[in-house]
Amino acid sequence: MLAKVSSCAIVGLDGSIVEVEVDIASGLPAFNIVGLPDTAVQEARERVRAAIRNSGYEFPMRRITVNLAPADLKKEGPSYDLSIAVGILLSSQQITCDCSNAIFLGELSLDGHLRPTSGVLPMAIMARQAGLPQVYVPSPNAAEAALAGGGLKILPAESLAQLAAHLRGEREIPEYVPEETIPGDLEASSTDTDLAHIRGQEHAKRALEVAAAGGHNLLMSGPPGSGKTLLARALPSILPTMASEEALEVTKIYSVAGFLSPERPLVTARPFRSPHYTISHAGLVGGGRWPHPGEITLAHRGVLFLDEFPEYSHMALESLRQPIEDKVVTISRAQGSVTFPANFMLVAAMNPCPCGYYGDPRHECTCTPSAIARYQKRISGPLLDRIDLFIEVPEVEYEKLVGPEDGESSRELRKRVGASREVQRARFQGTPYVCNAEMGPAEVWEFCQVEDSAKGLLQAAMHQLALSARGFHHVLKVARTIADLAGSETIGIAHLAEALQYRHRLQT
Repeated sequence: MLAKVSSCAIVGLDGSIVEVEVDIASGLPAFNIVGLPDTAVQEARERVRAAIRNSGYEFPMRRITVNLAPADLKKEGPSYDLSIAVGILLSSQQITCDCSNAIFLGELSLDGHLRPTSGVLPMAIMARQAGLPQVYVPSPNAAEAALAGGGLKILPAESLAQLAAHLRGEREIPEYVPEETIPGDLEASSTDTDLAHIRGQEHAKRALEVAAAGGHNLLMSGPPGSGKTLLARALPSILPTMASEEALEVTKIYSVAGFLSPERPLVTARPFRSPHYTISHAGLVGGGRWPHPGEITLAHRGVLFLDEFPEYSHMALESLRQPIEDKVVTISRAQGSVTFPANFMLVAAMNPCPCGYYGDPRHECTCTPSAIARYQKRISGPLLDRIDLFIEVPEVEYEKLVGPEDGESSRELRKRVGASREVQRARFQGTPYVCNAEMGPAEVWEFCQVEDSAKGLLQAAMHQLALSARGFHHVLKVARTIADLAGSETIGIAHLAEALQYRHRLQT
């Protein structure tokens, strides 16, 4: 007898409905799975066989063929276990019910219990879009599946035996009802580092405020121990809270990557990713035989912090150029291409030379001029041109280290940053942009109006700093953010002057 059950596959960050067809025919006992399955799906044969037996049902000793359609779509992961098991029970007539309006997701253990699986949120969203109102998931994934909304009926199952009893009408599984809906604005990013605890570095703190307010990329250069890493780790404490739409975007990414916690299925704080400089190109950008999200996608709507910036491989650094500009990354393979979102703030830190003390007044640099030049040239000009703010982070003086805390707290800065983002959100209403750093050329000319008194300074800076057209636009975007922080409708000479001081080049 032929039985059909619906499941779901993940393609990039989106779900795709998979029809699980199970046919049990006469002949020598065999269990075959076709439809382009990977190793994890092939191994489902042993998991399903043991789970059905240990759940009190009989595994048919006949020729079983499972087809995962469409056959040209790569199937990977253990999430098809439950649908295959239900299909076998339906095909062997140990269960009789209509499952045409439901989707089954979950990995089976050998005793029949359901384990949580990754990618449940995009799968549930696809079920809603495909008109399948019932979603059967492992109990730990129920809260995550409920985030899909749209009137989906989420039915959490503890085991295959419980699910089979529900389908037979013996014991109903209660529908999962979430305790609360997604709020409009979520909690701020949590961090143990408050900017008030960082002594000195007022210039760097101001640059962090400007970067956070406009979503700008930032490069810090300074000697070892000056506080570059500490400043970067304090940045999430002043970032504005995410809107519910942004939180769902980030949650989908972390669901597919398998990083969601069952206790907290919704990502409420902006991501902060800090990969080591030994990371591979595929680990940073994403990849694999069938592409999976990399660090730049995991940092979507948050911060990607690259410490020891010049130490990253040339291929890894150059691969950042297109995502920084387009806010997406497209990975192509022989089977097809996948596009991942990559709208992140790049925060990088580096030393001015290999020993770290070039230009330092208190320490002697031991590097040769050629070594310094080679070190700084590891970062290409086109990549530097895509960074909005450059700041020097010098050593902190003794008096500031032992003096009282006199800086503003992260909470105070977050209020100003949040107010600036609200102005930008109103400005870009009806467009895909949410902050100044995302503006295109048309938006720059429309919203970055420079006062007449500042145009002479802009013209002089264009020639003296040898700004490219991209660099020219970046200066205007940063000036627009500074004006927003000051509550100004137009860009004045003071706003432009501050923006220009962030455009200095690395020492050579």
